[in-house]
Amino acid sequence: MLLGRATRLTQAVTGLPKEYVGVMRLHGDVSDRELAEALTKFVGEIYQTPPVRSRVARRPRLRTVYELEVLEREGRDVLFRVVVSGGTYVRKLCHDVGLLLGTGAHLRELRRTRVGNLHESQAHSLLEVYAAYRSYLEGDGSWLREIVRNPEELVAHLPRVEVLDTAVDAICHGAPLATPGVARYDRTIEKGDLVAIFTLKGELVALGKAEKSALDFDEGGVFVRTDVVLMERGTYPAFWKGKFRRTGAAEEKDLS
Repeated sequence: MLLGRATRLTQAVTGLPKEYVGVMRLHGDVSDRELAEALTKFVGEIYQTPPVRSRVARRPRLRTVYELEVLEREGRDVLFRVVVSGGTYVRKLCHDVGLLLGTGAHLRELRRTRVGNLHESQAHSLLEVYAAYRSYLEGDGSWLREIVRNPEELVAHLPRVEVLDTAVDAICHGAPLATPGVARYDRTIEKGDLVAIFTLKGELVALGKAEKSALDFDEGGVFVRTDVVLMERGTYPAFWKGKFRRTGAAEEKDLS
């Protein structure tokens, strides 16, 4: 669950790979070997048409199945684990496995166990959250601080750009990030990538789209176009408004 300003990070989370554990019911008898062979056909890039009961247009979409394995089996019930790209319908995947086997199949149960680097072991029930909040109101915020994760953890998978203090407040106002304001950047950045912009202290400032690749950084100009701002305006001095004198030059270092 995303809270407060962290809800702006939705786009950075929804596309992450997701892991599920589920139970698939086969409609006919197949051997373990036949089932294993069928599952291998669905690992990699696949085309998937969303099911009828979905909120998106029913047209084939390219999705990726990173891992698909049988954990246990009892007759026609198959306990499986799957890791898929965002937007993949696991119930449709089970249906398609059944079609390939020629027996038919459907999804009986499904549990999401991981999103990106966030595992279910880090999750908390609503009762725990409520109890932690009550404890916070009574003067002890230690439990709540354990439950509420830092937004920086949600974007750890994104290419990283660190900026000079003089550039922070301008970015907080939505200004694009030009190369003179960059202190360090990930050398793997490609044009169009979603990147995370940090201060030199490791504080998340904003998300943005790379206007050029890291290989073209020395050409100057706008490096990242600011998209979503997380940091409050005024957190850093407004050097860009001329209230302070700019000093220092950008230091380029490889983060890869």
